[in-house]
Parts: sequence; C-alpha cells; structure tokens
Amino acid sequence: MPLDVIELKTFYDTALGQTVRGLVSARLKEMIAGGSGGCAVGLGFTPPFLETFGAGADRVLALMPARMGVCRWPVEGGNRAALVEEDELPLPDASVDRLLLIHGIEEAETPEAMVREIWRVLAPGGRLIAVVPNRRGLWAQADTTPFGNGRPYSRGQLERLLTAAKLAPTGWSEALFLPPLSLRAVVGSARALEKIGRSITPAFSGLILVEAEKRMWQALPSDGRALRVPRLVPAMADPVSHFARRRRRVAAMTWPAMFDGDETRSRD
Repeated sequence: MPLDVIELKTFYDTALGQTVRGLVSARLKEMIAGGSGGCAVGLGFTPPFLETFGAGADRVLALMPARMGVCRWPVEGGNRAALVEEDELPLPDASVDRLLLIHGIEEAETPEAMVREIWRVLAPGGRLIAVVPNRRGLWAQADTTPFGNGRPYSRGQLERLLTAAKLAPTGWSEALFLPPLSLRAVVGSARALEKIGRSITPAFSGLILVEAEKRMWQALPSDGRALRVPRLVPAMADPVSHFARRRRRVAAMTWPAMFDGDETRSRD
C-alpha cells in the first residue's frame, strides 16, 4: 500500500529521517553543482530536499501524486505544492529544466508511464535526478522506513527503464550505508559509515541516485496516446499560475507532432 504524506512527513521529523535528509542532500548538491536558473520541479515527496535541489532556480514547484496526498510547501510564503496524476503532469511540454524524483518511481502504478511523462515536460537538455531504493541494500528490506515500501531497483533495471523513455543516464551516485536503525550510536556515526561504505561497498547502498538527460535527437517515446497537457487542479491555492501565463517555447530541433500550433514560450 502506498505511503501517504503524513507517514512520510512523520519519518523525516525523526532523528533518523533528519540524518537521511542530510546525507541525501549532500549527494544531490554534488550532482547539481553548476546548475542555476530555469525551473526546478520535485515529483513524489520532495519537500525535505527542495531547498538543496532548487537552489539557484528561478522557480521551484513540488508535485505530489494523488495516491500519496499533498501537504503545503513551503511552510512560509505562498504555496507551491499541488496534487497531480503521476502520468499526467499539469505542465507544458519542455517547460522544466531539472526534475527531482524521490518516493515516486518505486510506488508508481506504471513506472514506464511516469518516466515518459517526465520526458515530455523536460526541456531539451533538461536533467532528471531519480532517488530510488537499491534492491541489494538493507533499506529496501526494512519496512520501518519509507524506502522499504514499493519496488526497489537495481542499477541495470533503472538504466533500462530510463533509456526506454529516451532519457540518457549521465551520472550515478549512492547514499545510505548506515543500517536503517534509529539507534543513537547509528545516527551519530552516520557520516563516518557513509564515507566507509562509499569506498568499500558502493553496490550495497540503501539508495541509488541516477542523473539522466533528455536528448532531443532521439525518437519521441510513445505509448500509443497523443501527448497533451492535463488541466491543473491545485490542491490549495493555485501554485502554478505562472505556467498558465507562459506560452510554450518550440525548440528548432523538436518535432511538430509534440506541440499544438506554432506557439512559442515567452521568457518570464
């Protein structure tokens, strides 16, 4: 049964959850180094990581699948979180520069459809970073944490899933080498265990992080349906009103079949 936002938020409020947040954020910071500007989107349960992942972006948005529910983000200021269908994101084609997927793909009803939809909304050269439980790691076997829920993946399985949707993996990383225990001794030595694990047993990490890029010279992934931009139904106040004001940009290298008409996206 999919986890909901209350269970996920409760986990990240614990000492172990805070440790996970710090360790994963450190890996994300390494992977997004040098990226700035544009639009950054989190899909799944991403609020604990958006401060790091969205750093330097012009706009940041948190999208949470309907099966999970939605919570307000950020806590202060205007809400930028919305409830969505994981395979019908309320975003224009080629509108996202980087997308973080965590607590998403392992619980998706149809992972292939989710990844195809990510391909659609990514801009040419846009980057996806997916954080997924490692099927070889201890965290995928422990149902006391969110990473023990759903389907874990191996690196090979992730690579096949992404390449089938025409997303080219360009980088890999690992996180969570400490055991999934809330013991003070484990939490207190987390950084040391992380450093040792990355050096000695990288194949047995709790999480796999993969970066993939949208390559526009590859064919459009198809599941037999016409591409369309779903209507946004915000969970609270309209968190994506700026998307309604933006007209889509058509890159010279894209196919006309991807878009309706000859509209171009203006720069905000």
